[in-house]
Amino acid sequence: MDLGESSDNLIAAIAGEPDQLDPHKTSAYFSFEVLENVFDTLVEPDGNLEMRPALAESWEVSPDQLTWTFHLRPGVTFHDGSPFSADDVVYSYRRIIDEQLTNSDKFSAVIDVSAPNAETVVIRLKQPTPNLLTNIGGFKGMAIVSRRNVESGQIATHPVGTGPFAFSGQKSGDSITLTANPSYWGGAPKVSGVTFRFISEPTTALSALQAGEIDWTDSIPPQRVAQLRDDDSMNLAVTASNDYWYLALNEARKPWNDVRVRQAIAYGIDRDSIVAATSYGTAATNQLAIPEGNPWYTDYHRYRYDIDKAEALLDEAGVSGTDLDMLVTSEYPETVTAAQVIADNLAPLGFTVNIRTVDFATWLDEQNTGNFDMLMMGWLGNIDPDDFYYAQHHTDGTSNAQKFSDPEVDRLLDTGRVETNRQAREDLYRRATTLIADEVSYIYLYNPSVIQGWSTGLSGFESRRDGAIRFRTASLARGETR
Repeated sequence: MDLGESSDNLIAAIAGEPDQLDPHKTSAYFSFEVLENVFDTLVEPDGNLEMRPALAESWEVSPDQLTWTFHLRPGVTFHDGSPFSADDVVYSYRRIIDEQLTNSDKFSAVIDVSAPNAETVVIRLKQPTPNLLTNIGGFKGMAIVSRRNVESGQIATHPVGTGPFAFSGQKSGDSITLTANPSYWGGAPKVSGVTFRFISEPTTALSALQAGEIDWTDSIPPQRVAQLRDDDSMNLAVTASNDYWYLALNEARKPWNDVRVRQAIAYGIDRDSIVAATSYGTAATNQLAIPEGNPWYTDYHRYRYDIDKAEALLDEAGVSGTDLDMLVTSEYPETVTAAQVIADNLAPLGFTVNIRTVDFATWLDEQNTGNFDMLMMGWLGNIDPDDFYYAQHHTDGTSNAQKFSDPEVDRLLDTGRVETNRQAREDLYRRATTLIADEVSYIYLYNPSVIQGWSTGLSGFESRRDGAIRFRTASLARGETR
């Protein structure tokens, strides 16, 4: 039977096409929506974002906190039938470290990764690392991959993992198909497969869901949320998230290297208007990264919308407005919508905001080469405070495209990485994040909600705060075949 026509093949609509499917190299959320179902990590977050066993069944830490020993789950195989062993873990981690791939900063404390036998992995650290489990298991960028899959050059287009679904095929511009892995260590999935369709327009995705053409989507028009809450023909979840959206000014360029000019922009934007335009009020404005309700939340409200204050700061800096090149991407439509509000906000200050809308691959290139004055983007799937701040705001951070550098922030972030006392660690991050906001490394905007809809025939799926899309326990009750 053709998988697309199987009555228990789950059809999910996502808002964009993955740039590639190598979990160690992509940083695109669309890729991870697919890869969440293909790959495993040693440990993984549960619904409360506590780390639980996955490919590792158990682990212990030495008294000095410098040696972690992981005991692997026996009998696990990759989708191509080859056995999973400790060598695969060592290979995966060494690949990220040695090639300095996207998430290499998560291994900054690691001295050595070894496999004393096929069932055991030992990670040795140069300093205590209280968030090691979050680092290695927080998301599928830390996936355990197959050496053969990498060395054949196929991982970016035909990934092979150990997860609940195996990659089956991709139609460029249209869809990616996965098939159930009957020998998955967590139990065989209840659906025969998952087809991810790329539907960039949320109204189109919602119509397809209501018409029964798809079973699940996270591409829901936020302006329809209030009305859909009362719609019995579908399930709707609006889940507060740890994600955040921000603006960044390129501090390698004048006048953005002057903190007063960055602060002027922070006072010159109207967060409430941005939230109304981008999310129809489903998001929560925030001047820091971590949302209220999260145990790491810090109360901070410095930047009210205040044109007079912004003008005074610009006068003090001797800046009288200028052209501002704002980099956004059509693949994250909220960036385009917000840019229009920001352009209106900053016009009275003498700034002409030239909105440059590009595809996401181009956006990443332009960000990485520093070809922008301002950009807008989100950080998704964060758990530990280190996830929210280190890569983005440390002088040597791997995602510090805005070129922010402050020795005290560096010291606080470095110390936060090794502090095992919870209260002391909270204090370090409270001080670091306050400085980051005071000095405007990012202009934080809001924490969005994870908004997802699915058919009444789909059960066993849970909307998660980290936005991880897991279909391993989903099942479908559907009358007719497609």
